[in-house]
Amino acid sequence: MGIFEYAPAPESRDLANLKPHYRPFVDGEFVDGSGEPLKTINPATEEVLAEVGTASVSDVDTAVKAARKAYNGVWAKMPGSERAKYLFRIARLIQERSRELAVLESLDNGKPIKESRDSDVPTAAAHFFYHAGWADKLDYAGYGPNPRPLGVAGQVIPWNFPLLMLAWKIAPALATGNTVVLKPAETTPLTALVFAEICQQADLPPGVVNILPGAGDIGAALVGHGDVDKVAFTGSTEVGKAIQRQIAGSAKKLTLELGGKAANVVFDDAPLDQAVEGIVNGIFFNQGHVCCAGSRLLVQESIAEEVLEKLRYRVSTLRLGDPLDKNTDIGAINSAEQLAKIKGLVESGDAEGAERWTSPCPVPERGFFFAPTVFSDVQQSMRIAREEIFGPVLSVLTFRTPEEAVTKANNTPYGLSAGIWTEKGSRILWMANQLRAGVVWANTFNRFDPAAPFGGYQESGFGREGGRTGLEAYLDV
Repeated sequence: MGIFEYAPAPESRDLANLKPHYRPFVDGEFVDGSGEPLKTINPATEEVLAEVGTASVSDVDTAVKAARKAYNGVWAKMPGSERAKYLFRIARLIQERSRELAVLESLDNGKPIKESRDSDVPTAAAHFFYHAGWADKLDYAGYGPNPRPLGVAGQVIPWNFPLLMLAWKIAPALATGNTVVLKPAETTPLTALVFAEICQQADLPPGVVNILPGAGDIGAALVGHGDVDKVAFTGSTEVGKAIQRQIAGSAKKLTLELGGKAANVVFDDAPLDQAVEGIVNGIFFNQGHVCCAGSRLLVQESIAEEVLEKLRYRVSTLRLGDPLDKNTDIGAINSAEQLAKIKGLVESGDAEGAERWTSPCPVPERGFFFAPTVFSDVQQSMRIAREEIFGPVLSVLTFRTPEEAVTKANNTPYGLSAGIWTEKGSRILWMANQLRAGVVWANTFNRFDPAAPFGGYQESGFGREGGRTGLEAYLDV
């Protein structure tokens, strides 16, 4: 039976309200940054979307001073019930501007509009709603008497979930009484700067939130600033280690959410059609630009061929193309640099003897696209089984016994997430207890909730974001 052909169903890019120029946000105002302006690019077309003013080291100091003034003068003194009103207001404004934010996110990042529309933006709003509810309950949250905010939080976020990662960082910081200076990723600054507009709409006191676009040197200046009390970083393990070295010996609190190489484990009693959908969601969601992506598939040997056959067919039906088309399943890779990294690791898989299968889907001639790819006959020593590819590439390994599955799943320096597919509840609980991973999903994958803490072990970082546990990272308890 042939695959249905879908007529194009594009979302209007006019909804993004693109401006030709964006500026940093400091002390409640948009200001001219003294750094070199950058041009942010649509990865699906390689066209310039806008020019973005960037911060310099002196701007970092100005923003931190504004955050400190707001902390001492207004925000830390404000009753939690009053802080909550601002967070609720921000959450509602995100909802009101959700279509604009979704289109802008897809233009700037390359992800399919159905993901930014149905996942990223609603979940960002949900984080502000959830944390607003905690703002006046911290005395009763089990942290002991009189939990206090830390002060000024310096936050650095990645390009794979620009608005959502901003919400993960800013919502708990504000709910607990801290003020924020945030640096968005160099390639995806636009939704963070529209969020700054939302802060103005919400009448958030000046200096409580500051947004500084820029490159890695601005992130390093923010992390190393002497008046920053708390550092939160999501990104690569390499940069996370550099941050640890940079602030070692200081009194700053630190949380790191870094890379991953998650194992998605499928047993012979698993519901295979359901598992295949979970496998696809686990690795091809957001083009594989997910730290907790299920990039290593471990399949019990007796069902490996059947799973691979079903998986290849399902992947061949995924539609790759224009991120603004509502029918698109896989959008554009975020940058030429990331595309080159993916291609290099895929070539290493070929060279080391893995069997490569790539979807026959058409690939646009323009833009940064990579067709979904599945490697079988993968050995644990291969680079594609050890290194984070951060793209739509799946490595398939096999196992015979649950003990072997645990050994192979844990054979990684990372430890962010894992998935288990089986009908046996006892096996799920046994496996979850054995796996060295911060999040373990059972018969599903990539499910998130603001009330559930998220974070990793080993080279995937430390600390948790979300839930009551995540609030503690912003409190002196």
